[in-house]
Formats: sequence, structure tokens, C-alpha cells
Amino acid sequence: MKLIKPFRGLRPTREKAPSVASHPYDVINREEATLIAKGNPLSFLHVNKPEIDVDKSIEAFDPAVYKKGSENLQKFISDGTLRQDGKDRFYVYKQVMGSHEQIGLVAVASVEAYEKGFIKKHEFTRPDKEDDRVNHMDELGAQVGPVFLTYRADTDINDLLDRVIISAPEYDFIADDSTQHIFWVIDDANLSAAIEAAFEKVECLYVADGHHRSAAASRVKHLYKERNDNHLGSESYNFFLVVLFPHNQMQILDYNRIIKDLNGLSEEEFVSALKGKFEVTLVTSSIEAKPAKEREFGLHINGNWYCLKPNAQLLAAIDDNDPVKNLDVSIMQEFILTPLLNIRDQRIDKRIDFVGGIRGLAELEKKVESGDWRAAIALFATSIESLMAIADANEVMPPKSTWFEPKLKSGLVVHMLD
Repeated sequence: MKLIKPFRGLRPTREKAPSVASHPYDVINREEATLIAKGNPLSFLHVNKPEIDVDKSIEAFDPAVYKKGSENLQKFISDGTLRQDGKDRFYVYKQVMGSHEQIGLVAVASVEAYEKGFIKKHEFTRPDKEDDRVNHMDELGAQVGPVFLTYRADTDINDLLDRVIISAPEYDFIADDSTQHIFWVIDDANLSAAIEAAFEKVECLYVADGHHRSAAASRVKHLYKERNDNHLGSESYNFFLVVLFPHNQMQILDYNRIIKDLNGLSEEEFVSALKGKFEVTLVTSSIEAKPAKEREFGLHINGNWYCLKPNAQLLAAIDDNDPVKNLDVSIMQEFILTPLLNIRDQRIDKRIDFVGGIRGLAELEKKVESGDWRAAIALFATSIESLMAIADANEVMPPKSTWFEPKLKSGLVVHMLD
């Protein structure tokens, strides 16, 4: 089955791209987005987070918000900020974050391939968040945030993309987080055909980040199909906007936890209980406590940092053949959160929250020392190989298992729906 194809991207003009490019809709809140977009009428946050442009009394999921997003997108089109390419194209998107580089292909992926399992997922979606993306896509008639996909690295594809990046890019700018974003438009029809043919040899793709957007794209396809008496299957709504990176270029950071209370235990009682399953060592700093490998944890409580390493009894209880139970987030759930803290479902329990590793362990200290949170648990980053193994097994990862960096900018290219 054909997984991807080129498309007619709606893009900012070269000089406006740095001002248009914005954070993804789901990594900043309404207040942060309002502050970031202040004074920048070109920010794509006006499109992908339009609640910043309506009265604060209006909830983010209100129909008026989606309508405002549509108005803002149409304004960007009418004033020439965004222009649609005249023919189907692939694009190449390179990101440089410190010493890390990743080179991705921008395309549209087949919704049918997603529905038939050739584009594999590893997370459950929340109905309310999925509904939000459906309503946003439907009102705007566009997909404005790309889904982050990965595939098993292929030397032929690498060589083809290397032929693109030796040419002058369309966009090249450094964002406010010091990440460099470089973007090429592929005009060579033969090269595009070679890339498309190379991906036809790829057995499957994996959703790395963007489960709600991909699930919403599937629902929107069927919504538009029902409205179209002449549905053919080739309409643009049968595809969704993606950026594909080879698995060996993916950078996953740790995704840490903060805990509201110790379920009635004192620090001493909690640490003592942990010693039944872990080797617990008091250390002097977060540097020493930061996990250096899988199955190591850091614990911050009451100004103290501890290193936690599973003892022989715990190791014997882990099923090495189960790709989900093997994960550090699963070990944490089974041997710390459930039995000691009575936190049984991380998706809905308000006594636990999540802190992306991009913020560092200093952010965990800050949260705990504020008094709003009692403790923090630092984890080692989940591997991309673990993610793919779980997706291949049709299993689901625990919530908030992965934090990908760098994040894709929104607004560099939009996929318009028929």
C-alpha cells in the first residue's frame, strides 16, 4: 500500500517564515501563547491556537474559537502571507538543536494506510482532545499541524534527501529556543519520483507524536466523504500532513513525574518502603541522581535526592518478554505508584503531573520546593526501539512515556482539504 505522496503545500513567503513559524498547539497553554504572539500579527498561533484572539471568557473548545482560527487563516491567505504551491511537491525539513541534527521529509500520508495499521500507533487518545482537532480541521478546511512520524532508517532514502540539502534552502532561521529550522522545496520531478518510490519499499511507519491529529484526520476523512456524493478516494481529505524522520535520528528525552502527596506516608516511611524493591542511595545533587541507564530512577523529596536501582527481587518480577512491562514507566507504575502511592491511572489522577526532560531536573526541584508538589521522580528516556517494538506488538505505551525534541514548527506548511 502506498503510504505517502507529495501535495500542494500552503506556505509562508520566504521573508515572513521566521515570523509565521510557531510552537505546536499542544506544548504551550493559552496564557503562554497569548504572550508569545503579542506584537506579532504573523504568528501562526493565531491559526493553530486561536483562543488567544477571542475573549478570555470563551472556552478554548467553543465553536467561536474554531471560527476565529478559520478567519485568521483566510486573512493570511488573502494578504499574501501564505501562498499555495502550484503543483504537488515534497519538502525537506532539517532541525539542528545543539549537537543533534535530524532531517525529515514533509509529505501527506494515507488515512487508509493509518486505518489499516500500516501507520502504527502506540498511544490511546482522549475523546475531548480528539474532538478538538476534528472541529479545528473541519472549520479551517486544513491540517495545520504535522504529525511526527518515524520509519526504520533506510540508506537509499538518506541518500536521496542528502541530494536535496546540498542546495539552497527556502527557509533557514533560528527560533527563540536556539533551534535552527531549515526547509527545502523539492522542484526536481525525477527526484520526487525517486523518493516516492523509495518509500513504497518501506513496510510501515510509526506515529511518534501526534496521535490525536492522526486520529482526527481519520474522522475528518469520513466526515468529508459523507458530504461528498462524488467521493473518489483521491481527494486531499484522504491524506494527512506528516513529517517523517528515520528512527536513528530521533531524539527522545526523559519524561518525568511530580507527585502531589505521599499517600499519608512520611519521607522516611516512603523511602523505607522503596527499599523493599530498590537499592536506595542518598546523593548530594540532581547530577548524581539523574538516571544513567534504563531501570534507574531519581527521587527528589524534601530537598533530598535519592538514586533508585531495582534489587534482585524486583528484577526477577519483570517480564523481559513483555515490551510494555519492560518500560521504566511501567516499572514505576507497578512498583511505586500503585502499591505505595495509590496512583493507579496516570491519565486521570490529579495527584500526578508530567514534566518534559527539556526543562531539566532543576524544574523538578523547583516544583517540589514551591510546596505545591511533595516529590518528583526522574526517569531515563524511553528508546525509539522500545516504541517501535510496542507498536509492532499492537500494544499501547503508558501515558506520557516519550518527549521528543526538537519540536516541529507549525505554519511552515499547511495541507488544505478539498
